[in-house]
Amino acid sequence: MIRAGLRLAALRAAPARPQLAIRSLGAPFQPSSRLRNFLAVLTVLVVLYHTYAPFRHTVLAGVRCSRLMKAVVLDVIDYKRTFAQEARLGPFELLSDEQNTARRQARKDCHLRSAQRMLKALKKNSGIYVKLGQHVAAVQMLPAEWTQTMTPLQDQCFPTPIEETDAMLRQDMGLGIDDLFSEFDPNPIGVASLAQVHRAIDKRSGRHVAVKVQHADLEEFARVDMVTVNFAIQMVTYIFPEFEFTWLGDEMNHMLPLEMDFRHEAHNSARCKAEFAHLRGKTSLYLPEVLWAERRCMVMEYIVGARVDNLAYLKEHKIDRNQVSQELSRIFSQMVYLNGHFHADPHHGNLLIRTRAPSSTSPFNFDVCLLDHGQYFDIPDDLRVNYARFWLSLLKPSSKSTDDERRKYAKLVGNIDDDMYPVLESAITGRMNLGEGDGTSRPASLLDNKKMDATEVAKLRNAMMEREGLIAEIFELLRRVPKRLLMILKLSDLQRSLDYSLATTHGPTRIFVIVARYCADAVWQADYLDYRRSIHTDGFSLRATGIVIRSFFSHLYWSSALGAAEKYMDMRARWVKVQLWVAGLRKGGLKGAEDHVAGLA
Repeated sequence: MIRAGLRLAALRAAPARPQLAIRSLGAPFQPSSRLRNFLAVLTVLVVLYHTYAPFRHTVLAGVRCSRLMKAVVLDVIDYKRTFAQEARLGPFELLSDEQNTARRQARKDCHLRSAQRMLKALKKNSGIYVKLGQHVAAVQMLPAEWTQTMTPLQDQCFPTPIEETDAMLRQDMGLGIDDLFSEFDPNPIGVASLAQVHRAIDKRSGRHVAVKVQHADLEEFARVDMVTVNFAIQMVTYIFPEFEFTWLGDEMNHMLPLEMDFRHEAHNSARCKAEFAHLRGKTSLYLPEVLWAERRCMVMEYIVGARVDNLAYLKEHKIDRNQVSQELSRIFSQMVYLNGHFHADPHHGNLLIRTRAPSSTSPFNFDVCLLDHGQYFDIPDDLRVNYARFWLSLLKPSSKSTDDERRKYAKLVGNIDDDMYPVLESAITGRMNLGEGDGTSRPASLLDNKKMDATEVAKLRNAMMEREGLIAEIFELLRRVPKRLLMILKLSDLQRSLDYSLATTHGPTRIFVIVARYCADAVWQADYLDYRRSIHTDGFSLRATGIVIRSFFSHLYWSSALGAAEKYMDMRARWVKVQLWVAGLRKGGLKGAEDHVAGLA
């Protein structure tokens, strides 16, 4: 009894065990209200993205903006850290050689990382972002890590599917590809940042044509992309005031709307053709005929040829590559110094070479076909003539008076003071500045035809690494000089690049001599025109007559001196070819000799 009572008391005193709530396996799952709301919103967003164009545009625009801004912010942080590390090292002049080497290498590494980061964003966004990268690649004053990293953008553009192109044409013109062309190759023969080109047969004329069509999605994002780029440039300028990038944004804001209207390009082509009409029989320039042009589609004559730097094509058709380079220099010098209206984007993809057509008036056995006339600039007469005078001063033997003259015109054409003059001079000539040095290591003028050695090339190409503050001076130069002059500098870079890619034998200053001839003509024409105006308004004047007589004899001097220099350089170029032929013959027989002469060895 007692044991039973104790056991009963213990059971009553023990805590009650919790009862497990066991749910039936067959009961349905009830999602929480948060999950239901999330799924509902997600479904609505997906439906809106695929069915409502404005919403889809907003989403994609946001992705593109965030992609660019992420790269910009990371680049800014990278540069901030790099510059902070440099500041901790102390003044540049007090560093040891090892510290300076490490400092320059750290900055080069930062340039490369930042450029690669930006390249990735630009390629993903495509469209005008690729165009932006191409502009950066063309400015040779920028660090090599940036220009070389951006160079592949010239050839890495993605084609638009033919279905989207057809839909775009129907939207713009009410006619599709089948309505306009009897044959149309769906595979583009060329793809650029803004457009692509197809071969086709025009239905109206039956002619073989090249059809340039804008990328269908370009217009959709162009406006928001431009706003994003401008904001990014302003942000970088605010954080790094010494890095002036507004020139890049200004160029894009001005040129992009014009380049996106192919009717403007057709107008540029017609104007350029008219400006060269008086040179029939004296120039190899040929501009393809434009059959018709709409805002986002242009139909042109189809040209059979090769890239202007295709040395194998030049050899096959017995075309002298020296003559090709010289003709390119004459064509663009005519545009800049005499016409005052020039093509600002003559890269390798925009220039074709072909054997002289039966109807051609070229004085050579080839035609230079200039394509893509979307970028043209007009030059004010005062800038054009003063820049020509500046060029002529660069070809004069170095002296105190010559140096003063050069700096005078640098101030007139670029608002450049004495401190920044060497930067401008190197940007224009592609050489280390002519007014310094010991008189033997560098030429005193561009006519001294001394080829740059590896040391000078390295100093020029990496100048911003070798001198404290020079990169800031370069950006200051880009901010100060007129935008037209920036485009001329870009054109000069491209001309030197073309001359190099053609592996010419006439020496590095041959194209400078051609430029100087056109500069001398421009100065004489301007002085003579001023004289005629003064006679018309003020009557005869001994002072004005004396000025024009001096100008005439100056022009005569330049014509004689430059003509003699051209003959000498061309004779030497032929002798170099003879030496190449002999060297090739020794190594590979007749075929080796031909390859050496053609620049293929």
